[in-house]
Amino acid sequence: MKTLTALTLASIIGLTAGTVHARDLGPDEALRLRDAGTIVSFEKLNATALARHPGSTITDTELEEQYGKYIYQIELRDPQGLEWDLELDAVSGQVLKDHQDT
Repeated sequence: MKTLTALTLASIIGLTAGTVHARDLGPDEALRLRDAGTIVSFEKLNATALARHPGSTITDTELEEQYGKYIYQIELRDPQGLEWDLELDAVSGQVLKDHQDT
């Protein structure tokens, strides 16, 4: 019984620890970071994503802080109807991930 309790507690702690390191930033905080020059403008970040998938439209964006880094997540739909998920470093503008949403 002690083993089962310990395993359950370890699972809960592990799940909680995984969610503590990422948080969504609200619009006010995101604009404050942009205005302070901490992150690249959203226009530049969007342009970087759209350049990777010409003719696409942006369907959703989100700014998160993950492990002390600002990550800009963007979802696109290309002219063929395929959906793409991109993650950009919001400080440098570098593309970190670019994959088709399945």
